[in-house]
Amino acid sequence: MNNSFINSALKPFENEETDTLTCIQTPYQLIVWNDDINTFDWVIDTLIKVCHHTSEQAEQSAMIVHFKGKCAVKNGDYDFLKPMCDAITERGIGATIESLVEN
Repeated sequence: MNNSFINSALKPFENEETDTLTCIQTPYQLIVWNDDINTFDWVIDTLIKVCHHTSEQAEQSAMIVHFKGKCAVKNGDYDFLKPMCDAITERGIGATIESLVEN
């Protein structure tokens, strides 16, 4: 076997071009609240249509809402979440937008 190949394989990878990974925390979350009125199917359908969840995501979120009382279903900027929150509440489901940034 070629020793120069082995030696080059053991050298640390060096790359002159580097990318910077920046962590950007979205400042708000859309919360869906539990109630005794809406059915699982209605909440699931709403999350699929309004928040563009997959059926699996929507089912899991509905279960969390039921057992924990609430679930953060989407994160993002306020202006991104506001129309979704309005659409959810127009369907008779409790929803709010909460800040993730502490004051």
